[in-house]
Amino acid sequence: MTDWTKKSAGDLATAFEAGEVTSLEVTGQYAAKISADALNAFITPLTDRAKERARAIDLRRRAGAPLGPLAGIPVAVKDNIATTFAPTTCASRILDGYRSPYNAAVIDRLEAADAVIIGKTNMDEFGMGSSNENSAFGPVVNPHAEGKTPGGSSGGSAAAVAGHLTCMALGSDTGGSVRQPAAFSGCVGFKPTYGTVSRYGLVAFASSLDQIGPLGRSVADVATLFDAIAGHDPRDSTSSPAALPSAQEALPAAPKPLTIGFVPGWQVGGLASAIQEEMERLTKLCREAGHALIEVELPHVHLGIAAYYIIANAEASANLARYDGVRFSRRAENFRSLHDLYSRTRGEGFGREVKRRIMLGTYVLSAGYYEAYYLRALKVRNRMRDDFRRVFEQVDVLISPTAPTAAFALGEKIDDPLAMYLSDVFTVPANLAGLPAISLPLGVDAGGLPLGVQLWGARYSDHRLLAAAAQIEQLLGFDPHTP
Repeated sequence: MTDWTKKSAGDLATAFEAGEVTSLEVTGQYAAKISADALNAFITPLTDRAKERARAIDLRRRAGAPLGPLAGIPVAVKDNIATTFAPTTCASRILDGYRSPYNAAVIDRLEAADAVIIGKTNMDEFGMGSSNENSAFGPVVNPHAEGKTPGGSSGGSAAAVAGHLTCMALGSDTGGSVRQPAAFSGCVGFKPTYGTVSRYGLVAFASSLDQIGPLGRSVADVATLFDAIAGHDPRDSTSSPAALPSAQEALPAAPKPLTIGFVPGWQVGGLASAIQEEMERLTKLCREAGHALIEVELPHVHLGIAAYYIIANAEASANLARYDGVRFSRRAENFRSLHDLYSRTRGEGFGREVKRRIMLGTYVLSAGYYEAYYLRALKVRNRMRDDFRRVFEQVDVLISPTAPTAAFALGEKIDDPLAMYLSDVFTVPANLAGLPAISLPLGVDAGGLPLGVQLWGARYSDHRLLAAAAQIEQLLGFDPHTP
């Protein structure tokens, strides 16, 4: 019997069209694996609803009715993306059982594309974390090694894809939360240009940084999912009105020479030796394939982590103020005053990391510190945008590691916030500058843990970045059937 859970989305689409398998059969195989899930990848499985939807799509297919580009393909959704048909908890006790009165824009687009939404995935609470240990529902386990993190905050989505619990998934990326778990878990994760995918219905962490992005087993799968969810949405004031070229159609039929930029310090400074060796192997492969590699300068990129954790926490402090037991969230019991209600509700509902970031964000916005911290971080952000703008006048893509190490052990960094934050050192600049960036499987270390390489593109060059990533994927010999 064919195990369809190990097939790519492209393979499934071909098999559906040829009548080799039905969506219901594929969904049933995924549902069986989810029921035995030892990774804790899902907060809310939706397998019964998924089977009903798959059955309806099969009937339409047999009747010759027109179908969407994701017809019958199982897709998982991170639990900070609003759904009417399932709770949206953000992995927080403060939203335990909350059900949105509307769907996020990407959910409506998935349904319009005839995708089969198979469940809501586990995550770091409100997207705040790099290891998926900050979840009220327990940590997610890396599918490649028990006791290792899958990365965060979209760790459930990445583990579900790499662990064959879904074909594709949506995550959100505020500082690397799609790309870093993709690298740790051994799949492909794409953060689109800010504004290309609607944030309507994405529960806000840091509004100027948050972006929904797809995860899959290959660049082609990710391009298919991106095309389905991208496009202008008048309900999102940050949504770009520009027409987007098809990412799928941009994928090259034949290799094309690229000009690839790299920052030398990113390849050697502070990296695990296995990642350094794999990056050197990749640059050699690129040169042999006829791509030009040039050194570039990004003089302000080393300030990325500091600027990010000021801006992101400031925005989180403002966005999470609504969770007070009155307007949103569950309400604490036995309170004595309005102040006591706020204190008890937030004290009981928010986890430790969320509280830490709210306090830091409130501090940098407070009188006497706004100019010293928040305003200076915004100036650094503008300098970084200018640096990237100049670099992309010279190169097609930038290349860097996705993370400085392979997946670390659960519990290893949970009590050392600075060490945890530094695991995002290569990913946060793309969010600060609003750039598209993608993580691809680069290789494995001596222990068999996946390593990731990151490609960056200029703003609104998503289709060209995905085309370049497909070429690099081919060079690396990545097989989507064996994540």
